[in-house]
Amino acid sequence: MTRPDPTSRVHRIMQEYARMTGLDPPLPSPRRYLWTDAFAVCNYLELYHRTHDAVYRDLALRLVDQVHHVLGRHRDDDPRNGWISGLHEQQGELHPTIGGLRIGKKLNERMSGEPFDDRLEWDQDGQYYHYLTKWMHALNRVSRVTRDPVYVRWAVELAKTAHARFTYVPAAGGPKRMVWKMSIDLSYPLVPSMGLHDPLDGLVTYCELQMAVDSIPEPPVSLPALCDEIVDMRDIGQGRNWLTDDPLGIGGLLFDASRIAQLMVQGGFDHPDLMEGVVESAIRGMRTVGGSRLLQLPAGYRLAFRELGLSIGVKGLEGLSGMIEGNPAVFGSEGSLHRMVAELREYLPLAEEIERFWLDVENRRAGTWTEHQEINMVMLATSLAPDGFLMI
Repeated sequence: MTRPDPTSRVHRIMQEYARMTGLDPPLPSPRRYLWTDAFAVCNYLELYHRTHDAVYRDLALRLVDQVHHVLGRHRDDDPRNGWISGLHEQQGELHPTIGGLRIGKKLNERMSGEPFDDRLEWDQDGQYYHYLTKWMHALNRVSRVTRDPVYVRWAVELAKTAHARFTYVPAAGGPKRMVWKMSIDLSYPLVPSMGLHDPLDGLVTYCELQMAVDSIPEPPVSLPALCDEIVDMRDIGQGRNWLTDDPLGIGGLLFDASRIAQLMVQGGFDHPDLMEGVVESAIRGMRTVGGSRLLQLPAGYRLAFRELGLSIGVKGLEGLSGMIEGNPAVFGSEGSLHRMVAELREYLPLAEEIERFWLDVENRRAGTWTEHQEINMVMLATSLAPDGFLMI
């Protein structure tokens, strides 16, 4: 049975998102949130690919500009002003990501020396590494579609800054580690623990950007390499266990597996042993989710964006399987990787099940949907038309 084309539904979702957040029509003080906006940029690029309507490309570019001018600058309720990088206006316009990008939380960050409040921290601003890598990916997608290398340069400058500020050598010595959340100006850590998948996400994203840099025939300006950062991330992630039972985390593993496969096929990934570990962790996580009652619970007990993150990753399994089966010189003609991906494909109906549940108007009346409406609707749109996000 042929599935209906989701283009018109994705269009309606993204049109409403643009209106709600002040993207279109543009508002003087648009509401920007880095994670959601990274997915939204990719959604507009996918709509442009599907329809060839330049309106969608222009919305993606306008959103990039808004993110940089809102989240690349200090908050309105902060005594500081201007670019968070500290650059003067003209230089800040040329290098809008070089100071990193704020998350976009409702509350200002916790000041250095203030007591930590676990509940409050979720609503306070700062910088998240895993949000920055999503924005690097979105900028690279914009560069691929527009063939403008300035977006890759901004992504690489963001990668350089994020890596320098989020990684550190422990005072007692030993290998480098990472911080999960940093202050707005990247001067002090807000949450010093390391995100489970941050080293993996960083490694794959840096390799994606390095391949993009290498593919530019005659860049208008010299682009720095990320070779040292790639080595760092490989070492930080060495021997780590990626296993998680969080649907969003499992979706992230599948997204990284899809990107690793694309990079390997294109000759841009020198760590082939990582693929099996990532896929194995994803399988074990999927078994846990599949054996739980999570997807049988009513909407009020479920978080749509976490489930939709899983759905997006699952949607990439068709492409992942095709790449592995179609490139025996890279992945071999048989073996454990083939068997594991075949098992993962059994979970393909799960994506449609998640989408069907959250497309139901009654389920979208639940507080768990309305309290996170923007991130939920954008990730639902990504799940319905995922290629704009899944491609490198």
